Amino acid sequence: MRAIVKKSAAPGLVLEEVPVPEAGINDVLIKILKTSICGTDVHIDQWDAWAQKTIRPPMIIGHEFVGTVAAVGSNVEHFQPGDLVTGEGHLVCGHCRNCLAGRRHLCKDTVGVGVNRDGAFAEYISIPATNVWHAEPSFPTEIISCFDPLGNAVHTALTFDLLGEDVLITGAGPIGCMGAAIARHAGARYVVVTDINPYRLDLARHMGATLALDARKESLAEVQKKLGMKEGFDVGLEMSGNPKALNDMTRAMCHGGKIALLGILPSDVPIDWNVVIFNGLTLKGIYGRQMYETWYKTTVMLQSGLDIRPVITHRLHYTEFAKGFALMHSGQCGKIILDWS
Repeated sequence: MRAIVKKSAAPGLVLEEVPVPEAGINDVLIKILKTSICGTDVHIDQWDAWAQKTIRPPMIIGHEFVGTVAAVGSNVEHFQPGDLVTGEGHLVCGHCRNCLAGRRHLCKDTVGVGVNRDGAFAEYISIPATNVWHAEPSFPTEIISCFDPLGNAVHTALTFDLLGEDVLITGAGPIGCMGAAIARHAGARYVVVTDINPYRLDLARHMGATLALDARKESLAEVQKKLGMKEGFDVGLEMSGNPKALNDMTRAMCHGGKIALLGILPSDVPIDWNVVIFNGLTLKGIYGRQMYETWYKTTVMLQSGLDIRPVITHRLHYTEFAKGFALMHSGQCGKIILDWS
């Protein structure tokens, strides 16, 4: 089969022929229809410090996908060839305290598809049946291919109650834009998104943001005054990984405000802890999705009107993957779909 591979410990990716993976007795072999490019894939392509520490080439990358079941292992009962499926990209041990307590998203030994083992940017992928999700056949396949990042946005946005609340989102990347749509769908009053990328700020507006703010040109204090807000934001969703954005957010929260942190921040970010302590702020780190409550909520919200189509801006054949990665590097895109069908 053909696959997009991190061939060596250097920048770049290659398209090459590799063996079709085998399905073990507890696995499902999936024929890939569509994949979407993630920021993690961009880090691997760039071969930055995180990638150098984490990735062990050669390895097939990618973890956002939709496909059909091609074959199942002898122990697999609930999937049949032809089923439309996607998959949870975090493989857990099943034996640690959190796994045994049903908190699988907190497994201490999580293995990432396309990060710690071969991924989905290929014609086939084999993963454990416990990680396979029956997709709703009425959904467009390109939407299903985005379930992984959409699940990140759902997990982050729904960590705290949003009904009637004022929500601040820092970072207008695809997940931040999805977060804006989810906050609207969940009943937030105002949804303000900040970034410095005009293209992505425009995407945020299309995804339901009340205001999309270029942080270089306007302050959050001015926005709050414009909206007639008497106190700060109730809920913050930090999706930028930018230290300044995080500190601007903490100062813009109401007393008792709650912040969910999804963006990957540098390890040495200075924070004004007096603001956090004296204003009684709650900060909670988010990683991945809640398995599998997030998947249920994602499905139901899409069935009840959540629309993420505007965030999908480019559709390419998988042989054009280099063009897709160049667009990702430029920031002039939302989600990019690669077609393998």
